[in-house]
Amino acid sequence: MVAIIDYGVGNLFSLQSSLAAVGAEAVVTSDPRVIREADRILLPGVGAFGDAITKLRKSGLAEVVTEQARAGKPLLGICLGMQLLFEKSYEYGEHEGLGLIHGEVRPIADVIPGDLKIPHIGWNALHLRGASPLFRYLKEGDCVYFVHSFYGANCDDSVIATAEYGAELTAAVACKNVYGCQFHPEKSGAVGLNILRAFCAL
Repeated sequence: MVAIIDYGVGNLFSLQSSLAAVGAEAVVTSDPRVIREADRILLPGVGAFGDAITKLRKSGLAEVVTEQARAGKPLLGICLGMQLLFEKSYEYGEHEGLGLIHGEVRPIADVIPGDLKIPHIGWNALHLRGASPLFRYLKEGDCVYFVHSFYGANCDDSVIATAEYGAELTAAVACKNVYGCQFHPEKSGAVGLNILRAFCAL
């Protein structure tokens, strides 16, 4: 069973529907007991980093997610959920993250040409680095759907895919059992479903 963390931020039910489409049992929950009993954890997120990490901590779920990840349970952060996995973010101030992935979150405006629109919205090809089990059903150049203004920086050791948007931006990261996708698998058609299918096989 996959526990989709409900902390007041995220596209929860489309994720649940996508997991059902690949034959996975998934529950949207804020119950620590259910999260601890789950086989895998999904951490979604939309909006601002500071607000999201505050809600996650106030709910008590930051501690549960960190505890379970450090115990070896597969964890996948999506969009803002991926960014929360990093050590810190510089989105409207400086905020401490969960520290499960080395690196930080910085504005894409710092690295892309000034004539490109922010946020970065749309379909982009993935450039895969190495052979991650999360991408076992993908091939180089498969396209996924992004919506973001910030990206994972100074995290080269953990990057498993990048995407081009005026610069090579971090598209996905992994460190042992902890994974993150900057894009939305649940909005990425068959490619996204294949990523969720692979996650459910970890």
